[in-house]
Amino acid sequence: MESVKLFDSELKLMELMWEHEPISAKELSLLANNRIGWNKNTTYTVLKKLIEKGVIKRDEPNFMCSSQIKKEEIQKAETASLIEKLYSGSKKAFFAAFLENETISKEELSELKALIDKR
Repeated sequence: MESVKLFDSELKLMELMWEHEPISAKELSLLANNRIGWNKNTTYTVLKKLIEKGVIKRDEPNFMCSSQIKKEEIQKAETASLIEKLYSGSKKAFFAAFLENETISKEELSELKALIDKR
């Protein structure tokens, strides 16, 4: 699937989907109400947009929903978009800004170094 841009509201619903799929639209609307505070109409509107984008597949009976894209794919695309938009595509500038503003443990730093060394 080619890269898909999801809005914040769509990402919120996808998080619930990934956590509970396959799930009926009714169950998804109840979860969205409990966790996000959305009413049924809001959930169904966002769900319709995700179906139109091809991110969610709807099956009968009971309007069962399942994702058509993995969470990791969205994370990669969103991260790349953020780095491109805010740091002109420079991963070095991104990491420099991140590390400058965040407290990071020695263990986390060691893990990051290991990830970089694997590349």
